[in-house]
Amino acid sequence: MDLGSGGGGADALARAMTDAGLPERLALASRSIAGRLVFTTSFGLEDQALTHVIFRAGLDVHIELVTLDTGRLFPETYDVWAQTEERYGRRINAVSPDRTDLESLVALQGINGFRHSVEARKACCDVRKVEPLGRALAGAAGWVTGLRAEQSAFRAAVPLAAQDDGYRLIKINPLADWSRQDLVRYVTDNAIPYNPLHDQGYPSIGCAPCTRAVRLGEPERAGRWWWEQEAKKECGLHLVPTHQIQEHSHDQRA
Repeated sequence: MDLGSGGGGADALARAMTDAGLPERLALASRSIAGRLVFTTSFGLEDQALTHVIFRAGLDVHIELVTLDTGRLFPETYDVWAQTEERYGRRINAVSPDRTDLESLVALQGINGFRHSVEARKACCDVRKVEPLGRALAGAAGWVTGLRAEQSAFRAAVPLAAQDDGYRLIKINPLADWSRQDLVRYVTDNAIPYNPLHDQGYPSIGCAPCTRAVRLGEPERAGRWWWEQEAKKECGLHLVPTHQIQEHSHDQRA
């Protein structure tokens, strides 16, 4: 089955993935999509589970592993990156911000200027994450992510697979319907290396200056850009089409 990159193909893949286990979901994606697949990992629990399956099943022949090294990650994140490469005997490719863009950003904002406004923060995310992601996905037919519907209200409608019109590829979210309990159990049962910050109240880990531990009862992503009052805590990497958000809101009201 060759799904190409059309929306109908993404829907067919999502249906095929529904009742499959995680290894088979990833195998289905690698078999079904003609062309290069890229998995972007930030070394969180979700990404570590996916990395484990990709390497153990030999799917890295078809799925390229990439991380966006923003230059402002936690030391613990770099440590788990090294531990992961040692555990599986593979390298994970790093994509870094464009030097000229980064130097211009810091000259304009100052080193922590992203805290001055939402616009300044998004400009920082654009330089450190969004533009490098565009380079990582250039020419790819599929993009594997660790998105889960449970992570936030903004992600509640995330499907197992969908056409991403922005990057013109199929976006695959094999953990979309997993709970955090499912994820913790899987990582524990398989003794997968993980970031110790998860045990210190950090369910979602990004750049160090932009991430804090969450408080009891807060959503998983409440610790990201916590000084902002926006409900939507996103950096711009994952943009859900408006129609999907509206459909989900209607379903919740029904």
